[in-house]
Amino acid sequence: MTELTLHEYSKKLGQQVGESRWFDVHQSRIDAFADITEDWQPIHIDQAAAAKTPFGGTVAHGFLTLSLLAAMAYDGLPKIVGRKMAVNYGFDRVRFISPVRSGARVRARFVLRDVMHRAEKEVMLRTEVTIEIDGCEKPALTAEWLGISYLS
Repeated sequence: MTELTLHEYSKKLGQQVGESRWFDVHQSRIDAFADITEDWQPIHIDQAAAAKTPFGGTVAHGFLTLSLLAAMAYDGLPKIVGRKMAVNYGFDRVRFISPVRSGARVRARFVLRDVMHRAEKEVMLRTEVTIEIDGCEKPALTAEWLGISYLS
């Protein structure tokens, strides 16, 4: 994995700064997410019922797709030299564009949009994220993700 100083990372404004590997979204992952979140909507877990919908089968929860961003970021973003910790600050915008069908693969692309110094050793990063679905023209989702990095 690439390692950059904050200064080097900041120079990448407007550029893609990372891309994750492909993640499998199997029915077992969807079912586990349904159980953890208690969201048992048939479109996610009932293959017979979901087959009668416009999707033609079960699809992942939008929030499941969104939650994969943590693993995708660990996988695909460069490390920042001197970062002690990073925390999720939230999203300014999230759009669920296309459903992720059971059995699909997804990956994230990250574009750096802003670097805001909040304190001497604290920086907020604004990253545009697109989660792609393997073989699909439209993405699963797009978002503006905010994260705070604490530096040593």
